[in-house]
Amino acid sequence: MNTRMSRRRALGLGGAGAAAVLLGTGAWNAAGAFAAPRAGGVFTLGIASGDPTPDGVVLWTRLATDPFAVDGKGGMPDRPVRVAYEVAVDERFRGVVRRGSVVATPSLGHSVHPEIRGLAPDREYFYRFRVGDEISQAGRTRTMPAQHSNPRELNFAFASCQAWQDGYFTAYDHMAAEDLDFVVHLGDYLYESGVRTNRRGVQTDPRFHTETFDLARYRLQYSLYKTEAPLQNAHARHPFITTFDDHEVENNWAGDLSQADTEPDQDPAVFRRRRADAFQAMYENLPLRRAQMPTGPDIHMHRRLTYGKLADLTMLDTRSYRDDQPCGDGNGVDCADRLDPDRTILGAAQRKWLLDGFSRSHARWQILGNQAPLGQTDRDPGPALNVWYDPWDGYVADRDRVLAAAQDRGVRNLVVITGDRHQNYAWDLKRDYADPTSPTVASEFVGTSITSGGDGADMNQDGVNFMAANPHMKFFNAQRGYVRVNVNRERWQSDFRVLPYVQQPGAPVATRASYVVEDRVPGVQEA
Repeated sequence: MNTRMSRRRALGLGGAGAAAVLLGTGAWNAAGAFAAPRAGGVFTLGIASGDPTPDGVVLWTRLATDPFAVDGKGGMPDRPVRVAYEVAVDERFRGVVRRGSVVATPSLGHSVHPEIRGLAPDREYFYRFRVGDEISQAGRTRTMPAQHSNPRELNFAFASCQAWQDGYFTAYDHMAAEDLDFVVHLGDYLYESGVRTNRRGVQTDPRFHTETFDLARYRLQYSLYKTEAPLQNAHARHPFITTFDDHEVENNWAGDLSQADTEPDQDPAVFRRRRADAFQAMYENLPLRRAQMPTGPDIHMHRRLTYGKLADLTMLDTRSYRDDQPCGDGNGVDCADRLDPDRTILGAAQRKWLLDGFSRSHARWQILGNQAPLGQTDRDPGPALNVWYDPWDGYVADRDRVLAAAQDRGVRNLVVITGDRHQNYAWDLKRDYADPTSPTVASEFVGTSITSGGDGADMNQDGVNFMAANPHMKFFNAQRGYVRVNVNRERWQSDFRVLPYVQQPGAPVATRASYVVEDRVPGVQEA
């Protein structure tokens, strides 16, 4: 495992971190691909792969000799830098199958995203980068099975919500040790708020105190997160498939509307500029393909990936095209606007694309990568219906259209994976929550946060209320962690992997509960 920048050094900004092996010869070092690099170099932010296909994957790194440079340039010169890469079938790089180079430019923060093609399907590969005489650590990735193949099983994990100041990213070390085909990150990869103290109340460097509004500050915030060793470890071990929620830009933003749209500096035009900077920094720091490169404030993140005939994974964007939250955001009762048939969380074009995909797919399992809970969350165990307006409860017509279409178009198994809530749920999705006799048409697993919310608890007052108020909810937990999934031809199993604490490093991981979905039987069951 790499020796990377520690959290204490990030707090004090004492040095540029650890990243690359200084060979002094310019030759590839075939032996010891996973050897710990020396301090210094350009690979301080790690390496990653993402969005695998049957014949390829996108690789990523971002060069930074000083990741905490206040100008956001990572200590790099104002000139392009050539970055070489290798892809091999073995971790010692004796069997290199792809070799090439790309140019890291100042305009994209010296990030590179080479898209590798021509690889064999359903195969493990290893990759690494070189700049001059410096070689990155080696990463592992995996391609998807062939499109018309019939895989026996799929193993992946999904995660979300990692507030740096709320705890240590220990969950990612455990995730890195799992046997996975890929990781799905469902949003809130970072938080835009300023970081004045860490979870122990220790003062951070002043450059982190301000909220993120411009490109330099977003880049700096990503550096704070990306220098975490467990996160780098997970990225180097598994390909990631990512989307965003709100905090990559600003809390609870909706389309062109800022949450702080009453403030002079957050009018829609100014917010679009902020969104453009946020999306550029996100692209620079994640393993995204050229198709996801933003154009100003716009980015195309909804996309579909296939895992043979076993599963289709459809990644949604529930932020860019939505209407403003109803009834002043927040939560409450008797909000008629949330039932307005013209209100949308997906936008008409994305919704049509999603539903057309239901009709065209021949996969046994349809998986939706979703940001905020799709199922109804009643917060009142009494007769009142008290819901949050930011998730799909604020956009009931869109929810009803999606779930009705899944049933009407004959989706064999629809399973939704979700983040945002900092809690674990397993629950049934109803065609119409207003009708007590409405059938269950799909299943949803909501995953907790990596750190957001601090240590958490097995059961809290939310859980007591939710279990009493929501008969479709079968499981609740409010600890930190991630969800591990095994899917085969007969059933889906979600293992809720939880940590007892995150405000101290080194927490163990355990499976708190496991829930399954049987083939052609919508709804969740305890394993």
